[in-house]
Amino acid sequence: MRRAVRALADTRTRPLPAVLLALTLTAGGFAAWAGQDWYRAAHDDRAAYAEQRDKALAAGEQAVQNLNTLDHRNLDRGLDLWEASTTGELHEQLTSGRTEFAEQVKAAETVTTARVLSGAVTEIDDRAGRARVLIALRVTVEAADGAKTDKDSRMLGELTRTEGRWKLSALGQAPVGGTSAG
Repeated sequence: MRRAVRALADTRTRPLPAVLLALTLTAGGFAAWAGQDWYRAAHDDRAAYAEQRDKALAAGEQAVQNLNTLDHRNLDRGLDLWEASTTGELHEQLTSGRTEFAEQVKAAETVTTARVLSGAVTEIDDRAGRARVLIALRVTVEAADGAKTDKDSRMLGELTRTEGRWKLSALGQAPVGGTSAG
């Protein structure tokens, strides 16, 4: 009888190696799946596109805010910031009219500050380095007598990527409301 019990004891399988093998195969499968998923995400064009869109929006919001903020007491710094935020034809317009504009602002003694309320990229061509943004902002104008007025406006801006940075190349008022169906 002892021999029979010993024979049965020798034929039983040991569960620990089987469990370890199953866990190892499961961990290896998970690692392969996670690695493949990471590789796909890292090489997805949509991620690069979204990154450029976010950079364009941030640059557009900052540039529109810069071009709507100016203090007559620190005029050169403000106008330098305008020029640093722009490129192309808009940049040329700002630099060519700088002297006359500076004289007007000094005479008016105004302080204008802008705060971006919201913004959106309406169009982006990453390959061509062009984007369009719509920015809503609140502009506060403080007159020489201390009176302040607020005005909300929507601006349409065009951005051009130069030297790896997005800069404002055109800026205008966005139309408000619709046209009548007359």
